[in-house]
Amino acid sequence: QVQLIESGGGSVQAGGSLRLSCAASGRTFSSYGMGWFRQAPGREREFLSAISPYGTNIYTAASVKGRFDISRDYNNKVYLEMRSLRPEDMAVYYCAARGGPDDYYSYSAAEEYPCWGQGTQVSVSA
Repeated sequence: QVQLIESGGGSVQAGGSLRLSCAASGRTFSSYGMGWFRQAPGREREFLSAISPYGTNIYTAASVKGRFDISRDYNNKVYLEMRSLRPEDMAVYYCAARGGPDDYYSYSAAEEYPCWGQGTQVSVSA
């Protein structure tokens, strides 16, 4: 089972950018699909973007398309580049790992991910 640790969160002003990182342990990292989610207080966990094993496919929620980009490298890391941040982007951001079907529905469903990081806080001030 892969273990995940997020980093890169912090406080920015509206319009700013942040790059989140997720470091994964385990030799089979490249065989996992990876996703980014966020959860704001009082709200359900929200899918943002996902990348399939070896970066073959990328899925991104319409709500953040054009502002958020996911990528992965061969050093067991996955990234979420966030631009033009808004106060409503403020949340705890999580990375997650899964196997299974390679399609938008599967990647966007939080219950399809058995492995989660502890989260990193992103705060955006107006």
